[in-house]
Amino acid sequence: MACWYEGPLAAFDTETTGVDVEADRIVSAALVVQDAPGVRPRVTRWLVNPGVPVPAGATEVHGLTDDHLQRNGRWPAPVMYEIAEALAEQARVGRPLVVMNAPFDLTLLDRELRRHRASSLDRWFERTPLLVLDPRVLDKHLDRYRKGRRTLTDLCAYYGVELEAAHDAAADAAAALEVTRAVGRRFASRLERLSPGELHTLQAVWHAAQARGLQAWFARTGTDEVVDPAWPLRPDLPAVA
Repeated sequence: MACWYEGPLAAFDTETTGVDVEADRIVSAALVVQDAPGVRPRVTRWLVNPGVPVPAGATEVHGLTDDHLQRNGRWPAPVMYEIAEALAEQARVGRPLVVMNAPFDLTLLDRELRRHRASSLDRWFERTPLLVLDPRVLDKHLDRYRKGRRTLTDLCAYYGVELEAAHDAAADAAAALEVTRAVGRRFASRLERLSPGELHTLQAVWHAAQARGLQAWFARTGTDEVVDPAWPLRPDLPAVA
């Protein structure tokens, strides 16, 4: 039986109005499904009119303007439902989902569901859990002493994966999927006996350790930034008294 990195995988990515998972909005998303390496993937794309202005800085990153989104984007409520259903389908068929820096994209989706559907992402996975593979977490754990950044662009360059149209949700998802396959092959001796379910559990532990290390480094350098150890989804913020 083929190892997980040689089998069916899906990948999910979003483009947003910013980097605050509690306040920013999804403006585009994509799900890429590939049944085997080298097979042409099936791609589903969503374009969203977020109902709020898109900052110029965000538009510079992904190229999506207010005018374009207002003319071509759909209202968030039905889109967020469709995305959650599409991810739930991956869980139902047992197909692992690649999400680069999963706590960002999945938490944003969760907050959008709460905002527009009075729901939460967890409700879609009460019966069948989502199996997430995060190439950033995998790479940082398996090659922890390598210097340099670990953005998707950096990982693509390191693992020899072509990234076309960076910051397009579909292109980024497809590249993250290929990077994950490449990580699996490079570290086959450490990964081939682990199932996606076992890896999901281990990544939560690995990410927490990585977060503690980064938090300690911030403390030494006098940086006030707080690193959340939760993975693949950050818990809801407690209500203000």
